[in-house]
Amino acid sequence: MTSPTTPQPADDTTVRWQARFRATRVSLPEWALDRPSRSLYVSNASGTFELYTWDRETGEHRRVTDRPNGTTNGTLDRSGDWVWWFDDTDGDEFGIWRRQPFAAAGGTAEEAIPGLAPAYPAGLEIGKRTVAAGRATDDGCELYVWRPGHGDPGLVYRSDQDAAVGALSEDETLLAIEHSEHGDSLHPDLRVISVPGGEIVGELADGPGKGVSAVGFSPVNGDQRLLVQHERRGRPELLLWNPETGEQTELEIALDGDLSADWYPDGSALLVEAEYAARSTLHRYDLSSASLIPIATAPGVLGGADARPDGSVEYAWSSAAEPPQLRVAGQDDPLFLPPGDRAPSSVPVTDAWVDGPGGKVHALVSVPADREGPFATVFSIHGGPHWLDSDSFSAARAAMVDSGYAVVHVNYRGSTGYGSGWRDAIVGRPGITELEDIAAVHDWAVESGLADPSRSVIEGHSWGGYLTLMALGLQPERWAAGVAGVPVADYVAAYEDEMEQLKAMDRVLFGGSPAEAPEAFATGSPITYADRVKVPLLLIAGANDPRCPIRQIENYLARLTELGAPHEVYRFDAGHGSLVVSERIKQMAVELDFLRRHVPA
Repeated sequence: MTSPTTPQPADDTTVRWQARFRATRVSLPEWALDRPSRSLYVSNASGTFELYTWDRETGEHRRVTDRPNGTTNGTLDRSGDWVWWFDDTDGDEFGIWRRQPFAAAGGTAEEAIPGLAPAYPAGLEIGKRTVAAGRATDDGCELYVWRPGHGDPGLVYRSDQDAAVGALSEDETLLAIEHSEHGDSLHPDLRVISVPGGEIVGELADGPGKGVSAVGFSPVNGDQRLLVQHERRGRPELLLWNPETGEQTELEIALDGDLSADWYPDGSALLVEAEYAARSTLHRYDLSSASLIPIATAPGVLGGADARPDGSVEYAWSSAAEPPQLRVAGQDDPLFLPPGDRAPSSVPVTDAWVDGPGGKVHALVSVPADREGPFATVFSIHGGPHWLDSDSFSAARAAMVDSGYAVVHVNYRGSTGYGSGWRDAIVGRPGITELEDIAAVHDWAVESGLADPSRSVIEGHSWGGYLTLMALGLQPERWAAGVAGVPVADYVAAYEDEMEQLKAMDRVLFGGSPAEAPEAFATGSPITYADRVKVPLLLIAGANDPRCPIRQIENYLARLTELGAPHEVYRFDAGHGSLVVSERIKQMAVELDFLRRHVPA
């Protein structure tokens, strides 16, 4: 085993790619429901991703949190008087909710919900007089309701299976719970209970393989309709459900792709986002007329959208070529400009649809400008697994392209955005199914003249890191090197140590726990194939990672060392990734240096 070498001094290319990481990023501001002039957002303006407040009346922006490893999980209460944020230890995602005054951002934070012991978060809803909070531990999930000034938080739900707070009605008499008492956390059911008593008011379940999730109750007081995302016709769509009467209204929205939505503040319409072929579009759906009105956005991907009380729509947008922007629909000027220099642009992505064993596989391709292939090519595999690569801005992708590499993203079976069947196709064969699609795209890239077969690299983080290790063991002839960031490497040990919500997901993917499905876990575990790893591997690991814990990575590394397999290791002191800009730059530099040494562009 060797350690990564010290990166070389910065040249023009290095300065350019590092500038993308250093450029100030800003998430779409969330606004307080009863005081829309107060907003909260996440930004890296300080060099670490932290929470910031924005007073739209005064124009003042202030940093709320200041922790060594950053903070991104936060929200405003309805009044806008309090900022809530989740306090964990160095990115381990295990902790408690704290709150501090909006008007004293940066001050001392207090315990937000007294008496709740540290746990993994499982949903939070803050009403005018009611708070609903979920917590998950190795013993299962518990959901509590608390009315400040009226005693301690009351337990309203508990289960050994995965569950979470879904939504709180406007009048705060109903609470929607997403649960998997049926044993399938990938396809939850809905239960609505009374507040504060906890009596069951309504149940919504669509049967095996068809989940339902709570988006939000109507914002109109007395209107008990719940907006629900369902998948009755093979893709995420929308319906309205009144749990008190049982009435359901499926919304017939003629858009391609997976649909998501939220309410306009007056309850008259929905703000609908359609995700199709790795890009997204935005629309207003009028509930009384069932009319659909497009909201103009440039081609690319939305990083969030929100309808304001005055009817205006704010959204975050980016494309592979253009860095993120905050926009207001129908206006030329941005919502506001973050401080500092704008990130340099990059090259666009092009689409490829490749025949695979389960159907057409969608791939996105970026190539260095003014060069011709075949290229040294990085097949960059997304995490999740239920996620996707899209036509959105990526500083990491741009850094590899600037360095002379073509980059290919593969939206393998398991990815979202291509219907429920595509997403669920990995159940029963995780790791194996995805590699079939990656192989098909690799074959296409070589045959088309894009990729040099002797200089093909597989790379990914989280589930993408897991697939990288699986590929190096099961497809060793395809790859010249691999980079696996925060991966699952020894699945049995990972299951023993990971957070409870992920254990629930793994039981679905593998058909049970390691004790119940030992053969499936052995087949789907990279350590099983460690003796077949022959090419250089860079493995990046977080010391406090609750999702891909460090012990199982150490087991895999010990096995590689025993076998004499070539590998390098980079460790960092945070969780499932870093929120510190300088650390992200360091990891990117280590990865590029590894690529240059083993697979020159």
